[in-house]
Amino acid sequence: MAISCPKCRFENPEGTLYCGQCGAALKTAEGSDITKTVVSSAESLRKGTTLAGRYTIIEELGRGGMGVVYKAEDTKLKRTVALKFLPPELTHVPEVKARFIREAQAAAALDHPNICTVHEFDETEATTFISMAYVEGQSLRKKIESGPLGMEEAINIATQVAEGLQEAHKKGIVHRDIKSGNILVTDNGQVKIMDFGLARKTEGTLLTREGSTMGTIAYMSPEQAKGEKVDHRTDIWSFGVVLYEMLTGQLPFRGEHEQAVVYSIRKDKPEPISNVKPEISASIEQVVNKALEKNPDKRYQQIDDLLDDLKSISAGIVPEEIRTRIKKEKLRKRKRAFLYGGAATLVISAVVLALLLFTGPAEAIDSIAVLPLENMTGDAEQQYFVDGVTDELIGQLGQISGLQRVISRTSVMRYKDTEKSLPEIAQELKVDALVEGTVYQVGENVSIKLQLFDALPEERNLWTKRYDRPKTDVLVMYAEMARAIADNIQVKLTADETSRFADARQVDPESYDAYLKGLPHLNKLTPEGIKIAQQYFDLALEIEPNNALAHVGISLVWMDRYQMGIASRQESLPLTKAAIEKALELDNTLAEAHWALGAIKCWDEWDWEGAEKEFLQAYRLNPNHAGAHGAYSQLLCHVRRINEALPHIELALELDPLNPMWHLFYGIVLSHHCRYDDAIAAYRTALDIAPNYPIALGNLAGALGEKGMYNEKFAIYRRIHADDAELTMALEDGFEKAGCMGAYRGLADLKADWYRKPGKNVAAKEIADAYLEAGNYDLAIDWYEKAYEEHDPNLPYISMVGNPLRSHPRFQELLRKMNLPVGKQKEE
Repeated sequence: MAISCPKCRFENPEGTLYCGQCGAALKTAEGSDITKTVVSSAESLRKGTTLAGRYTIIEELGRGGMGVVYKAEDTKLKRTVALKFLPPELTHVPEVKARFIREAQAAAALDHPNICTVHEFDETEATTFISMAYVEGQSLRKKIESGPLGMEEAINIATQVAEGLQEAHKKGIVHRDIKSGNILVTDNGQVKIMDFGLARKTEGTLLTREGSTMGTIAYMSPEQAKGEKVDHRTDIWSFGVVLYEMLTGQLPFRGEHEQAVVYSIRKDKPEPISNVKPEISASIEQVVNKALEKNPDKRYQQIDDLLDDLKSISAGIVPEEIRTRIKKEKLRKRKRAFLYGGAATLVISAVVLALLLFTGPAEAIDSIAVLPLENMTGDAEQQYFVDGVTDELIGQLGQISGLQRVISRTSVMRYKDTEKSLPEIAQELKVDALVEGTVYQVGENVSIKLQLFDALPEERNLWTKRYDRPKTDVLVMYAEMARAIADNIQVKLTADETSRFADARQVDPESYDAYLKGLPHLNKLTPEGIKIAQQYFDLALEIEPNNALAHVGISLVWMDRYQMGIASRQESLPLTKAAIEKALELDNTLAEAHWALGAIKCWDEWDWEGAEKEFLQAYRLNPNHAGAHGAYSQLLCHVRRINEALPHIELALELDPLNPMWHLFYGIVLSHHCRYDDAIAAYRTALDIAPNYPIALGNLAGALGEKGMYNEKFAIYRRIHADDAELTMALEDGFEKAGCMGAYRGLADLKADWYRKPGKNVAAKEIADAYLEAGNYDLAIDWYEKAYEEHDPNLPYISMVGNPLRSHPRFQELLRKMNLPVGKQKEE
């Protein structure tokens, strides 16, 4: 029986794990864990079978990520070999096969005692295989299962691995799948690196080209996990993981799920080796730490350097650079001891002061959150201004490219009036530093005090300063604050960023006040709140017509009215665009304006190229703009560039982890990847934050249906419509007559009837989706076409629709009219 690919719908032979057309995974192996690679589906070969006229099968040795391995006799050259067979589905794609042959030939050129020799590449009519030297021994992974290795043995094995990698890197070959399972240790202690030439079969990674890459998650470098191009330094990272594993008996980056492991690789520091095994020397710990630098530029740049350090340590010599790193680590620990040891003598206090004044943090901090500033003015009506300072400071810091993460407003505002400690907040938000502040005075002059803390593992004050400025200079003051924070966490500004902060402009105090007063009402996302927000923004523009921020506010007012169904497209779109274009005319550096224009081009105009240009410009201006990354992920899904979407929505989640919208968008991206279990988890997280988020409920129902969990899906539909007696009755009556499909048909018919009645707010796409669930595809297309005529802003999400509707000629024509891809996803 043929297996239809969930991505491109290509019909594959039964038993196939990967699509022969696009390479997507067709099945998921049971019991997978963080150190497992996909297992081949190749059929077993019987003992005595002869292949290519010369190889006689002796026994099967094992199955792994790139196929089945057999012990065989080469009858022509009278030697024992290992034959590794590639799964047929991986060599049906010509580009994959050609790349595999090239790299197998390159690997065959490697001749080194610590690399398993590749003899030749061969194939028959049905199979493709590599002939390799047969080596008796035990995998390093198996060896470690008995417990961590002694330091002397670990360094000996590590030195041999490094020497093998040195030879490969010299020949321009990167392994890309270094792990303990790919390292064989013979009975006499010789090390052999296995599978050279196999790990490089694709240019993607497991997480960005699911099912196509055999890289093992726990050993992946951060750049591999992010889907970026990698070089020989990714082998150095993976080697560091193996060295850590040998010394401690455990992996440095762990988690219950793939996503947790990947997050740990990208953001977490592993537990120090000295905490796990205190007897391990500080020098070898520093070798591991340098190999595991997340930034490849801070890692060992060549395996030769790492090998030199290993040999020096083995000889009892501590290299100078390692000696410096050890001193720096001791100083960092000593500083914390001074601050938190509880001693109160004058001498120790003086030392603490000296350390704070002259040393700063031991290393640059690249993630930060600005907690809601405290209103100490004595006037509760000034809270709008205090919250505005928080927003502006987040926005200013977000423009600094050297900061990898600046947590967004939605997430930090949840910590207003919290009783949690700074380390607790930092741990929850996964940031290194926190900014706290108080606003003392607002009038003609503003007085603000800021404090910067290195929050983990314990809070440490890095910097404190009070600012007093005329209200006309508040934007200048915010830029000055951001520069000072960057300086104190050792983050360098680019020339453009320095220029942008220096060019901060003065504001009209009354106009700026009116703008700030409108923001909290806009953020309520209610019809009344939007109305009040517009009044304030209009007032701001009446006072100062060139207030670019107020023009952005007006654009968001009309955008929200359209999205909420309060205003028609004909009324709202011209007003939205006019306000954004005016804002950009006044200040082309406003990331918010570019993001808003991108949203219009994406969901209102279906101008995919124009939208992409604006989203890219938004996060160039503010690399930490969660909205730009989240929105861009959806655009990429619409145009079926789904592999590119994942890193953007992941970044939006890192920047704004408590915003339910990004968890919803994450679920949508995962659904495009057919990763329905993960999508379900993302939708449930969105609902944990916002329990009755209707769009998240609808998407959760869809993902449950894709998993065949029809009872659970129907329960979600009941929950969605529980507050409407008429819809509930239609659902239940339909269920009694014809089960779930009857229930969905009942909903669709009722909504179609409502569509024709005045006063009922139901969209054509909503009706189309209901008929799609009911299996009435002709009616579904009828309503999708009506949604197209009405230019429904949610219609681009039909890119998620699969077979059988996707193969319908009318549906394909609709996709063409929207300039959306008709076939399989676009390759990166």
